[in-house]
Amino acid sequence: MPHSFGTPQLPLAPHTVSAAEVVPGDLVALSRDDVTERRWHVVIHTLPESPDVIRVTLRPPLGGTDREEVLRREQPVTAAGRRMDVAAVPLVTSPPLDGVGFRDGDRLTRLRTVDPDATEETYVRRWGAWQRHSGDDPAAPGPGEGGDERADAAAGAGAVADEEIRRWAAEADGADYVVRHEPRPAADAAAAGNGRRVVVTGLGAMTPLGVGTDALWQGLLQGRHGIRELADDAFDELPVRVAGTVPVDPAELLSRQAARRMNRAAQFAVLAAREAWADAGYAPGGTRESGIDPERVGVSLGAILGDASVLVGGDRKLRERGPRGVSPLTTPMTVPSQAASQVSLDLHITGEARTVTSACASGTEAIGQAVDRIRYGRVDVALAGGAEAVVTPAIMASFAAMRALADGDPSVASPSHPFAKDRDGFVNGEGAGVLVLESEEHARARGARIYCEAAGWGLSADAHHVAAPDPSGDGIALALRRAIRDAGGRISDVVHVNAHATATVDGDLAEARALRGVLGARNVPVTALKGHLGHLQGAAGGVEAVAAALTLHHGVMPPTVGCAEVDDAIGLDVVLGGPRALPDDGDLVLSNSFGFGGHNAVLALRRAA
Repeated sequence: MPHSFGTPQLPLAPHTVSAAEVVPGDLVALSRDDVTERRWHVVIHTLPESPDVIRVTLRPPLGGTDREEVLRREQPVTAAGRRMDVAAVPLVTSPPLDGVGFRDGDRLTRLRTVDPDATEETYVRRWGAWQRHSGDDPAAPGPGEGGDERADAAAGAGAVADEEIRRWAAEADGADYVVRHEPRPAADAAAAGNGRRVVVTGLGAMTPLGVGTDALWQGLLQGRHGIRELADDAFDELPVRVAGTVPVDPAELLSRQAARRMNRAAQFAVLAAREAWADAGYAPGGTRESGIDPERVGVSLGAILGDASVLVGGDRKLRERGPRGVSPLTTPMTVPSQAASQVSLDLHITGEARTVTSACASGTEAIGQAVDRIRYGRVDVALAGGAEAVVTPAIMASFAAMRALADGDPSVASPSHPFAKDRDGFVNGEGAGVLVLESEEHARARGARIYCEAAGWGLSADAHHVAAPDPSGDGIALALRRAIRDAGGRISDVVHVNAHATATVDGDLAEARALRGVLGARNVPVTALKGHLGHLQGAAGGVEAVAAALTLHHGVMPPTVGCAEVDDAIGLDVVLGGPRALPDDGDLVLSNSFGFGGHNAVLALRRAA
């Protein structure tokens, strides 16, 4: 603000008067040097001490501490020709900051109070140093947050160290300044307009690393992968025959009657949902057995195709046996919404059963939509995530024709190389990941264990190409910033990113460029899980959100498998070699998902209080 405390913006008209002529409200300078250096004071009070001497109380025109001067009556002083209201000039001091712990996101204002036309300076602490700043958007790029300015910020160009800020505060009163420190406000979902807080209370997974979240988490920490050679004769003629497949037949884990009415993706979803439901502390069987209102519970699952094999198999039977050979279950088992409907049937959930289809961002977007349904009171509990089973000959042949698939011997190492110099494509995969989301008050009322807060999410669209990502990364960056803003957080809160990183050459570069642009010089550690799992398509966002929730809960980041040497162009701190402790200087973990056609979705999870 250019003028503090209502200082009138009148031009100065300096002229010489005697000390005996000044009265309270006059703006005066005591020497020619003071005039040159714009060091003015308001006369607050005058008191005759003798026939020849006057005691004058002076205060900086923009506020500050008082000083007293003893002047001879005939002593010349300079009057500014500006009269001020003494009562409007505040008596203020700068607080000591020696014992204050600074955090990124804190603000500091500094004002030279003896200059009536001074402009207040604002500094914001980013990446451990204080930068000159303007603007109020916590998730918008400020100085040094853009990709081109990252090197300058990292080098501390124009930055002020904590020690200098403390010195400013200690010397402010004697140096004609006022310094104010504004701690970063605590994240508040309600203040951010986000309604009720949403928390994660249950996790379930079916992945190439095995059955359940424990198999997933231990496999991630141990650096194992679940990519296998496809043994079925139907894949014999394909140029690529490796995929991330679930190592058990899900039908064998369900009753025969239930399994025959579900496609493979729905079987994965039901098994993951059952695990998540029980993990959240609810009774096996569903809402009735748990004693909760089924109308206040919802399902939100992402899927691209669900299970492509059902439609392909129905077409084959039609050609081989005629119309009578096609099962009446072909249509209900073909639709992508079957996973959500089967979960609602299995657990008797009547509030809603939603399906999101937005390519490889489907699972993450489905979780985000469930967050909003709980935030705004539509339901109290939701099972959210994704399920997919598209490891079929036709889908594999299509991806191979696009030259999008990686190949290699999975018995030697993972064929998927996210962020690596030698990355050459993704590995197709299958599975399901489901989270139980609840309003915080609902979870705490029943004494539930809370993994983390589902704090926010962001969407965007590239509008660039039917399959290729926008190389600028601008669409991804927009989704990242929206997720942070939706969580009521700041860029400085982000301590880890679970990257989409499919191991395609262009996709990994676009995501890395977006992360560098948004996170700036902060060296936020990044993990990519597709070296462990392959690309689970519509289920990827659900499974990776489960892993992100476990990362926050355990305070450990899994390593990235398949990346022997990070591509120099990536420019990120990729977690390699083994697990790493989660940094404790922030509380947000981001989980990214980006899909064909430019679908971008980012989930922001916050450390549980």
